[in-house]
Amino acid sequence: MSCPHLSGVVTLIKSAHPEWSPAAIKSAIMTTSDLVNLENNPIEDKRGLRADFFATGAGHVNPLRANDPGLIYDIRPNEYIHYLCGLYPSRAAGLIVLQEVNCSSTIPEAELNYPSFSIRLGSDLQAYTRTVTNVGEPVSSYTLEIVPPQGVDVKVEPSTLHFSEMYQKITYRVTFNRLIPNINATLVQGFLKWTSSKHLVRSPMVVNLVP
Repeated sequence: MSCPHLSGVVTLIKSAHPEWSPAAIKSAIMTTSDLVNLENNPIEDKRGLRADFFATGAGHVNPLRANDPGLIYDIRPNEYIHYLCGLYPSRAAGLIVLQEVNCSSTIPEAELNYPSFSIRLGSDLQAYTRTVTNVGEPVSSYTLEIVPPQGVDVKVEPSTLHFSEMYQKITYRVTFNRLIPNINATLVQGFLKWTSSKHLVRSPMVVNLVP
């Protein structure tokens, strides 16, 4: 049932924000979702256990908050093409987008401006950037909260975002560093959250720990 529900939510957001791209609408839905149920308890999976991000995705959709997310992670069409170039040769990428493509530059998978992070992390430090667009109050500030995945140190710069106008964009950098060489887990999860006086913008993080 998630598909018709989300289709309806997308229609509502698009009617309120006709200028938003599909990526912006998806970002709004993901970053404003709930991690608890109506009883304010953690969402459970079919076994009655606390559900992970692979069971819930970003969380349970919250249509009211999604319509006013504060910040969005937008992706332009040419960015998708550069992303495809990182996966396929020029001819194959062209067949997907139905146009001629010259893969002279690429965007790594984890570097696409997506509202979440999914990475493979070994012993080497990894750093990625994300760009958020202000669609909330013109003058606003967002502070950072991080719940890091187990055994992973996560640093974000800057730790505060200050906006002075609508549609202003700010880029931040996230660094992942493995703290514990061997833990009893392969996939670990956490999130980072930007909070203003009116909005909460959460991005889930899933880290695949590899040797």
